[in-house]
Amino acid sequence: MQDAGQVVLRDIVLVGGGHSHVGVIKRFGMRPLPGVRLTVICTDTDTPYSGMLPGYVAGHYAYDEVHIDLRRLAEFAGARFYRDEVIGLDRDQRQVLCRDRPPVPYDRLSINIGSMPAVGLVEGASEYAVPVKPIRRFNERWLALLERVCRHAGRTTIAVVGAGAGGVELTLAMQYRLRGELQRRGRDPDELAFHLFAAERDILATHNARVRRSFERVLTERGVVVHRAAEVSRVSAGRLCTRDGETLAADEVVWVTQAGAATWLRQTGLTLDAAGFIEVRATLQTVSDPLIFAAGDCAAMLGRPLEKAGVFAVRQGPVLAENLRRSLLERPLRVWRPQRRWLALISTGGRYAVASRAGMHAEGAWVWRWKDWLDRRFMARFGDLLPMADQARRQRAPVPLDENEALQATSALAMRCGGCGAKLGGALLSRVLAALHPIARADVLIGLRAPDDAAIVRVPPGKALVHTVDFFRSFIDDPWLFGRIAANHALGDIFAMGAEAQTATAIVTVPPGLERKIEDTLLQMLSGAIAVLDDVGCALVGGHSGEGSDLALGFAINGFIDENLAGVLRKGGMRPGDVLVLTKAIGVGTLFAAHARLRARGRWIDQALAVMAQSNAPGARCLREHGATACTDVTGFGLLGHLVEMVGSSRVSVEIALDDLPVLDGAVETSAAGIVSSLHVANRRARRYLRNPEQGSGHPHYPLLFDPQTAGGLLASIPLASADACLRALRALGYDKAACIGRVLPADEHAEPICLLAQARARPSG
Repeated sequence: MQDAGQVVLRDIVLVGGGHSHVGVIKRFGMRPLPGVRLTVICTDTDTPYSGMLPGYVAGHYAYDEVHIDLRRLAEFAGARFYRDEVIGLDRDQRQVLCRDRPPVPYDRLSINIGSMPAVGLVEGASEYAVPVKPIRRFNERWLALLERVCRHAGRTTIAVVGAGAGGVELTLAMQYRLRGELQRRGRDPDELAFHLFAAERDILATHNARVRRSFERVLTERGVVVHRAAEVSRVSAGRLCTRDGETLAADEVVWVTQAGAATWLRQTGLTLDAAGFIEVRATLQTVSDPLIFAAGDCAAMLGRPLEKAGVFAVRQGPVLAENLRRSLLERPLRVWRPQRRWLALISTGGRYAVASRAGMHAEGAWVWRWKDWLDRRFMARFGDLLPMADQARRQRAPVPLDENEALQATSALAMRCGGCGAKLGGALLSRVLAALHPIARADVLIGLRAPDDAAIVRVPPGKALVHTVDFFRSFIDDPWLFGRIAANHALGDIFAMGAEAQTATAIVTVPPGLERKIEDTLLQMLSGAIAVLDDVGCALVGGHSGEGSDLALGFAINGFIDENLAGVLRKGGMRPGDVLVLTKAIGVGTLFAAHARLRARGRWIDQALAVMAQSNAPGARCLREHGATACTDVTGFGLLGHLVEMVGSSRVSVEIALDDLPVLDGAVETSAAGIVSSLHVANRRARRYLRNPEQGSGHPHYPLLFDPQTAGGLLASIPLASADACLRALRALGYDKAACIGRVLPADEHAEPICLLAQARARPSG
């Protein structure tokens, strides 16, 4: 998280999580620049290290051994991590345009998005070939291919297009893994046929002749058919054709050639080379804009064409980090000088590799061990992370400021007012509100479209108002996503009671700072919230904003219900014979406690955030349609705390099957490590309502009974006859982990009301 004691003066935005940027993030984490905030925008949380990808495909490494956890690395550096897709730039306004969120402002921008196989240049390749990048999609296809080959009896033909180092290495890695899998299953590995297509006469054209001869020998020994001077001109379903008229029937076509640039770069106005890559100077500044830098495969150096190789991106990292720093400090920039010769260690599938550097050649198992040692050493830089002390972040900011900025910065640190003096400025609020477009409702008579001292809304005849309020500080450095989650959390009480949301008023706290930084944060946060409110027909009609030490957001929500309370779902309606259904997985509290300690994997946090951002509105409708008798939303008191409220109000007892609790990925691991939320201790007081805590305490899910949730799911009692259909319907709506977790029993006056079971008794599974 960004340190609350440091005013943000400048923003560095990093687009992409390539080899250069991971180095930049790590260096800023080790040596922060006071007053400077990093924001990382990337579509994927796990960024692969290209040098180990063939080893992963071959089965020598696990997934986590070859991927850098960007979210965790960003947390270490105090950087914001935005998981989104960049679609363009507005250089006049200095903004990055994203697919899902409002534009992201920058003071300095760096682009490190790599390259993509240019499948669009060949007819049918984009539809029927599997490009090796982006790695996430390739991995999905590779795992599917692995499963398909293992299940499919008979011959499988795989074609790899591209005979450079990447194509040759990937061919041998896939073949090694697939043949091994077939052998382990007692099948004939010769069922596999591999074909390698080279556009030129030679394979590995950029390497010396001895290296080429080594791989020609290996390919021949492994039975890989090499098609030379065979430029692929067309790909169709199950078939590819070369320019000379050769055709091959193939079950899978993998594309590892013709590096291409991202198409959105063409609309940026940046100077590009003939292939569409960003032209940069030796300082890694773009030719056309000194505020924008680029590195790695997406950059093209003026006067020095470079091979698209990861070694250059890695070595650009330190210079890029230093020049971003120097640019903000208005100091002379460093020059990056690429080496003229570099070492390439290319594996042959098994634990054997070939070394290539200019005219040098060496090979053997020892070369693979050397490569393995170098790769693991590189990855260790980004795996062994410890939280940094705040001392460096609290130093005086050396960033040059103009007179107005200096006044605002001084005020933010030392001259804050209380009372109404702590409100955000009227001009700032007016600009933000003008950029927001909340849904219009006919029953909103006075709202944000014509703001006044208060909103006025009409209550429809026969309806009664439902009021609720929720407010909490941010736990993530993404204000847009935080806004979505805060809105979902506040709406949860409305939906849990079977009501329809009508209007919302916002309560906002923003840390003090430069006005334009506050404005962006407020716009991002409210834009995320309004998207959620609009989706359920809830109009934002007003609110209150002020300054505080932490970013925080809440909502007072009004909703409607029948004035005779028809259709109202309350906590106290559970009936013996009902079953308990939980719509979302639990584990949010422990996961974010671990995240703050750099002990959680980024993909665990991704899943938790996705669950929190999921609306409870469809789930509530589904529960009502299937005859729910009682309902509540699971939030800060944890599953057990909220269940105790339901049991007490309903005067029943319940059985809970610990095995059946839906749990977020990683939550068992973090809770077992003793990492829990600050509210966990208070929530454990609910143990006194457990009939047999000693029987459940050893179960891995037991600690999660007390885990506080944010924007958690709905807990409802459902008639037994409807339970199966209800679960199927919930899962069809996207509640993938919805589960039946227990059953309702008559009250036992002589025992505590909640009994824990390791396994469920016979009941619906959905």
